[in-house]
Amino acid sequence: MVALADGKEQLMSILEKIAHLQGRRDEVPNQELAESLARSKSRPDIQEIADNLDNRDPHIQADCLKVLYEIGYRDPSLISRYSDAFVELLTSKNNRLVWGAMIALSTIVELEFGAIGTHVKRIMEIMRNGSVITVDNGVRVLAVIASKEPKLRKELTGFLFEHLRTCRAKDLPQHSEKIRVAVGSSSKAEFLRILNARAGQLNTSQLKRVKKVMDLVEDGMKEVRTTNRWS
Repeated sequence: MVALADGKEQLMSILEKIAHLQGRRDEVPNQELAESLARSKSRPDIQEIADNLDNRDPHIQADCLKVLYEIGYRDPSLISRYSDAFVELLTSKNNRLVWGAMIALSTIVELEFGAIGTHVKRIMEIMRNGSVITVDNGVRVLAVIASKEPKLRKELTGFLFEHLRTCRAKDLPQHSEKIRVAVGSSSKAEFLRILNARAGQLNTSQLKRVKKVMDLVEDGMKEVRTTNRWS
């Protein structure tokens, strides 16, 4: 509630709780608001935040996007309806909005892989020149879509495997972990060859993580062979 000059009180708009409108430069107000909205599941309040993704003030835009993807970490179903808005932000000239939008997509892709899958070419293009955060989350987005959309699997695994060949060595463990969900019987051998070829570039801890991914792929394929009589 806020006090007015005539002594009456007025409910504070949910938008007024974002960091920028609180005069704050840290992210704590946005995180607290996301936590509150995830608990209350208030669709009107979440909609008000989403409505301001195209606010003329870039600070308000960025804070609203932050609130939404923080909600997505907690309950993706509350923001899944905004997949098109997140995709649209990928072409923003504001890099903060680009990587924030990719994070948001990564939180809802399990629920909205079909809708997001219609934009994979745009996502791949953004990733080619994207920031580290954009790429990290884009890898998850494409890997999940590849795992769930057979018609897109070949194209997406090809893109993701090429990424594994050329990404920074320190990113290889994390990215291989994310891409593993897209690996099937027809792509397993290539996936393992790529990781084996880069093993010499990794330090001990990185190599341990990659080896675990390789073991999981091997074990997964063994399980498929023993449980599927028709393979």
